[in-house]
Amino acid sequence: MATNQSWKSFPALQSCEQNVGELAGRELAGVSDIPAGSRIVLYRSDSAAETADGPRPVACQHPRARHVEPVAGPGWAGYRFVVADQGQDHQTEDHDEEGTASLESALSGDRAEGFHVAVLPADLVQRLNTAPVVLVFDVDSTLIQQEVIELLAAHAGREAEVAEVTERAMRGEIDFSQSLHHRVAALAGLPRQVIAEVAQLATPTTGATNLINAAHAHGGTACAVSGGFTQVLQILRHRLGLDEFRANTLEIVDDRLTGAVVGEVVDATVKGQQLTRWRETLGTTDQPTAAVVVAIGDGANDMQMVQRADYGIAFNAKPALRPHADLELDIPSLDPVRALLGY
Repeated sequence: MATNQSWKSFPALQSCEQNVGELAGRELAGVSDIPAGSRIVLYRSDSAAETADGPRPVACQHPRARHVEPVAGPGWAGYRFVVADQGQDHQTEDHDEEGTASLESALSGDRAEGFHVAVLPADLVQRLNTAPVVLVFDVDSTLIQQEVIELLAAHAGREAEVAEVTERAMRGEIDFSQSLHHRVAALAGLPRQVIAEVAQLATPTTGATNLINAAHAHGGTACAVSGGFTQVLQILRHRLGLDEFRANTLEIVDDRLTGAVVGEVVDATVKGQQLTRWRETLGTTDQPTAAVVVAIGDGANDMQMVQRADYGIAFNAKPALRPHADLELDIPSLDPVRALLGY
């Protein structure tokens, strides 16, 4: 997790539930300003955010907002800019330094108007100028829109039961390993070919392939570590553009699922350890700066990998994960991540 003044350093920018009307009018006394060189993306998940149709965010007109440009993707739109120094001479004539509200106040006002705020700290922006990114994704409900185990359970007539246990595990209410064994037991007797059928039903999350393609174009790597199943990711990896992956392995005997998994369960601890391994093997490059590791997940079992990343993202996440992330992304698209990374 980024420690050098990520957006979590600024209370007015945190996206936990608050009275945004009250928040917008509150000065941020005693809070250090956002460091120069940070990148900010303001975005909304409706067409009103489009440049031609919606109001320009107040923060985009602030003296510290430089290189302001529109950014957009399917179902969302907004603006991206870089933060300038407090005392840096600015070229806009319609602002003067004296009496100008803080950038944080402008951003909190934009939040009250329905804009989401994403901040990439200056040190990571600088590193990304010379180093690639290593993307580490959770899979179910993050990289793809579905929960694969629920699709499998539907073939066994036990989807509702498995979905309820999955939800409790993702909220951190029950042990993930125990819940996995319970859910996989419901799959006993299913024929092997069901795995391929289910893999075909998996739909990449909006913006996921664009994000991965952009990372590849800039020398980066895309990895997935999942509490789901190796046999499914072996089918999906090329469609998703994954370079590396790790998941649980379903036991299959005589072409039927036994209702068990083979080997170590990929739980929160293993996810964190796997991210560290990828940092060591993929993050060291011939560039002068080590790669930037970005982790994206949605459940309690993603906590350790989100904490260990340089930048951790909670994607439409359960409450247990949110306090541990640098960014809470609450629209059904990963496109804003691409914009935030500068792609």
